[in-house]
Amino acid sequence: MTKSTQIAPWRILAGAMLLAVAGPNASKATQTQDAPQFEERMDVTEVLLDVVVSDRDGNLIAGLDKTDFIITENGREMEITGAQFYSTRYGDFGSGTPTTGEIPASRYFIFFFDDPRTIANRYNRLIRQHLDATRDARDWIEEDMMPSDWVAIAGYGLKLKIFQDFTQDREALLLALADASRGIDPSKSGWTREPAAASAPSLLRHLPEGRELGRRTRRIYSAMELLADATGHIVGRKSLLYFGIGFGTLDGADGTARPDRRYYRDLQRALNDNNVAVYPIDLTVQGTRHAQSGFLNTLAFDTGGTYFRNFVSFVTPMREIAEENVAYYLLSYRSAHPRGERGYQKVKVGVRAPNLSVRAARGYGYGYDE
Repeated sequence: MTKSTQIAPWRILAGAMLLAVAGPNASKATQTQDAPQFEERMDVTEVLLDVVVSDRDGNLIAGLDKTDFIITENGREMEITGAQFYSTRYGDFGSGTPTTGEIPASRYFIFFFDDPRTIANRYNRLIRQHLDATRDARDWIEEDMMPSDWVAIAGYGLKLKIFQDFTQDREALLLALADASRGIDPSKSGWTREPAAASAPSLLRHLPEGRELGRRTRRIYSAMELLADATGHIVGRKSLLYFGIGFGTLDGADGTARPDRRYYRDLQRALNDNNVAVYPIDLTVQGTRHAQSGFLNTLAFDTGGTYFRNFVSFVTPMREIAEENVAYYLLSYRSAHPRGERGYQKVKVGVRAPNLSVRAARGYGYGYDE
């Protein structure tokens, strides 16, 4: 029995297994048709994980192969079937010649601005921080964006807003940031954005329009989940730069924020399944007691990103994120789950060499596209 439908670009359903289990004393030669059999149908999924490997100084590591990695599910080591190295600096690692199997790649960034105008008046200082973040994003686009980069501008203010679809046009991105800085609804901005070419990556082609978009994104959890799913057609690692103060649920016991259990698991699954790493860039003024820090760190950790809390200029974390995403490994392995079941499988990724760190998604969903 086989099945060819896709779970996601990185989660390809390769087939199904029919497991027959007989009693301990049964043999193939003597087993009859009347002997009891217990059959369990299993879906076999090929899982692909994008993994960033660096040394203790933050330098990216090239030249590893599948034998250098360790992947475990529920404490069981999985057999890794492949490891490919993708780089925007083709041939610029180590000796200056292409690493074996190195594949040229683009970087994909989504700048996601959580509009502070929806927060109570006592947080008005955040509006200044929000404006500074959009200004520094302009500087990054003008000075640091590479010709092969694809960038989209999105935001949240009672609903998901796409200020600019993925593009390599710097001028279009600067105009979109001007709208994002003021929280203007993209449909009322007064200028027309050219739709992405059919061959280009696109968010808008995979999102609902008009009132339907608003209806389905009344919570920021849903907005970010829908946004992650809209990137599923893009092969490669995507980085979502979240500019905000967090959206976790405050815990009355200690006053800190934690993921909302009603919505977080679906959000985490969507981000992991579509290889979207979240990099929270905190808008809170330095030195301010911050109840959402733990939640933002969890969001980054669960998706293979990094949480940025203390910095002088917003350009600093943007440059660090861009540098981290110049290269990554794509690991593949197979995993089996009972046919017809849905769930979230936790995954641990490591390397055998000491003194190296790994950043990767913490798991994947299975059974959701049946």
